[in-house]
Order: sequence, then C-alpha cells, then structure tokens
Amino acid sequence: MNFKRKIYDKLLKWKEESNGKSAVLIEGARRVGKSTIAQEFAQNEYEDYIILDFALESNDVRNNFDNIGDLDTFFRNLFVLKGKDLPKKKSVIILDEVQLFPKARQAIKYLVADGRYDYIETGSLISIKRNVKGILIPSEEEKIKMYPMDFEEFLWAKGNTVTMPAIREAFEKRKPLGDAIHRKTMQLFREYIAVGGMPQAVVEYVNGESFAVIDRAKQGILSLYEEDLGKYDEEENEKASLIFKTIPKQLSDHEMHFRFSEINENARYMNYVESVEFVEESMIGNICVNVTAPDVLLDFYAERNNFKLYMGDTGLLVSQLIKEGDETEGLYKALIYDKLGANLGMIFENVVAQMLKANGNGLFFHEYGFKPEDSSNEKKYEIDFLLIKGKKICPIEVKSSGYTSHKSFDYFIKKYPIKVQDRYIIYTKDLKFEDGITYIPVYMTGLL
Repeated sequence: MNFKRKIYDKLLKWKEESNGKSAVLIEGARRVGKSTIAQEFAQNEYEDYIILDFALESNDVRNNFDNIGDLDTFFRNLFVLKGKDLPKKKSVIILDEVQLFPKARQAIKYLVADGRYDYIETGSLISIKRNVKGILIPSEEEKIKMYPMDFEEFLWAKGNTVTMPAIREAFEKRKPLGDAIHRKTMQLFREYIAVGGMPQAVVEYVNGESFAVIDRAKQGILSLYEEDLGKYDEEENEKASLIFKTIPKQLSDHEMHFRFSEINENARYMNYVESVEFVEESMIGNICVNVTAPDVLLDFYAERNNFKLYMGDTGLLVSQLIKEGDETEGLYKALIYDKLGANLGMIFENVVAQMLKANGNGLFFHEYGFKPEDSSNEKKYEIDFLLIKGKKICPIEVKSSGYTSHKSFDYFIKKYPIKVQDRYIIYTKDLKFEDGITYIPVYMTGLL
C-alpha cells in the first residue's frame, strides 16, 4: 500500500531544478518509507528505472562498480546483469540502502558527470555514518530528510482530505474550529499519536487491524532499531543502545531532562556524547537542547550537555510504554479517549517535538531563574520550546490538558526585554487568543 507523502513534491523540485546535475539522497530512519517513495517516484516521473538494492544485490553487481572508470563497460555489464537497459535522459537508477555499499555512493560523482541517467539514493542513517570512512562523499549529492508520516499524511491515509485544510484555515485566520469539529479532530489526532507515523503501522491501522496487531508491527520496528544500534555498539560498549532504551524513563521524569545516572551512576556526558549524537543523527531520536540565553542565535547559546531526548516517532514511544499482554487493546483505547492519565504529558510533548522538527525547526528549550514579587526566593522556570520566527523569539509551552496557567511566560517577558513575535500555549482545547498568548490545539503544531 502506497501512501501520499509530502516528500514527493520535494523530489519533483529536485528533478526540475537539478536537471541531471545532481543525485538526491533520501535520508531517514529505517521503515519511514524511503524505498517506497523512491520507487513510486521513478514509476511516475520517468520512462523506466532500475533498482539496485544493496541489501540483496549480487557480488557481480557490486564488483561491477570497479569499472566506474570506464562507464561504457559499467553500463553494459549492469544492463546484462539486471536483464534490461534504460533509455538515456529519460530514466533513473535507484541506489537503495546505499549505506550498505559505500563504493556506489562514491561513484555518484562520476555517474552524475556522465549525464546519461538520473540517480536517487536511499540511506538509513543508523548505519550510513559508520560506512563512509575512507570514501569521498560526492558534492553532486543533494540530501532530503524523510520523517515519519505527519498528521496530514496520516489523514490522507484514512482518505480524509478535508480536515487539515479546515485546520490550516482556522490557524491562519486565528479563529476556533468550533466544539464539534475540535472534538472530532482531537480524537483523530489521538489516533495518530497512538498509531504513529511509521507506514507499516499505518497500513495495519487503515486495514482495520486490532491495536495488538498494530503494536506488534511497531515492536518489530523497535527490534530492528535495537539490532542496528547493537551493530554500532560493537565498538561503543552498548552506549547508544542504552541511551535509546532509556528514553521512556527519561521522559517520565517531571522535567524530562536526560540524566546519565539512569544509564550508569558513573556515566558522564563526555563519555556518551558521540552515542547521543548518533541516536539523533540516525533520526530515531530528537534532541532538544537548553539555551543559556533566549537570543535569536540559539545555537550559539546551546548548552549541549543539558538536553531532552525525544523519540523520533511518538507511536514508537507509545509501544515502548505499553507492554505486551492482554491489556494492549485497552491501553490504546484509553490513550485515544483521553483516559491514559499520568503518561499523557510526555507523549504530548514528544509529539510536539516531532512535529516541530519535521517542519524544519531546531529544538531548544530555556531554563531560567526568577524571583516573583510574592516570593523571597528565586525559583526555576522553563520554556518548553523556543523557535525563531521573523528574526524574533517565539516561546512555546505544552499542556497535555486544557490547563492554561502561564507563569513561565509572564516571568519570561519580565526577565528579558526582548520582542516576542508570538507566544503559544499548545494544549487540548480549541484555538483562542487571550492575554497576548495564542492558545492552539496540539494538532496545529505542524503549522508553526
């Protein structure tokens, strides 16, 4: 089952603007749909194509890359080995799972310069980083990141093409959707949170399978991630695996700050920093870093050893939280009907981080001290997320309910004499504007 994905339009733009002068590498975590979209694009936008799947290709195909210095021989052998040839200037060659055969990625420089065909690469970042040592990364390679399905893509998979335009219009006009539509949309969004955006799980959901079956699909993906992390950890003493496994526990803490003591009481950031970065670079986790000052140059003030680590896909986080057993169906329904209770806060904050990241935002939060007028002591406050919009700071608070307290916002404005473009509280009720703050339902986060 092929789903409509927004990355398709990015590939169209690459094809038109590149005009054969660059290859494109679709980067992403495993099972987000990279190979599927590459093949669908090839079928629709070219006269013909060949897929070289380096998870399955023969040694003969691999050895043929030794002929890259003689491209006439290279293509003659390739077409004989694959049993077909391609019309020039009208075809594309897909290098699937290219991280498994770095020599093919290095060959892109010469293949693009040759100009006979277009080239699409797909790579799972969880292993691509380890397989580039000793090769020249081609400058002729453009990169497009592919994330799990977002809420709109999830709605498309259900055949729903009307809800998101209504959400977008309400957001742009700053008008509420109304109680009936808001309630229906929140239920759809909770379904999205529960199922997640991994196509394999969405297929089961669309086919009407039980939540136990959907969860089994996600558990399989988590097992694949753990296997891949285990391969990386052969040189890292299981550091990345441990970091990934502790994400739910880290997020269950009230502050959600990543604490290395949950891994080992003697663990320190400096000894784990490469593994933490690897989890993020592999796109299976999203790091949100504290900034010491709320300045538009957020990266400059980033305090890298003070961070939160979210799951790349919230549906996978739900599967990490819900243990296998007879209660799986009931627990999923409790989440969808807003009866899960204590764990809902971490799930909502995780999905907000996921949506902000997929929309091209960096993830930053800010801790600060402030002494309220009615207090004799300075207290610690936190802004959940800071975005830059129009060269101005945009602070965001996340509430997993309809609770609308905003002391952190008020003190933030008092402490820092900065211009705030917009202040948002993301919560579960309908859109409203009050006290200089825009309250938006969580399903509008992807529009920020």
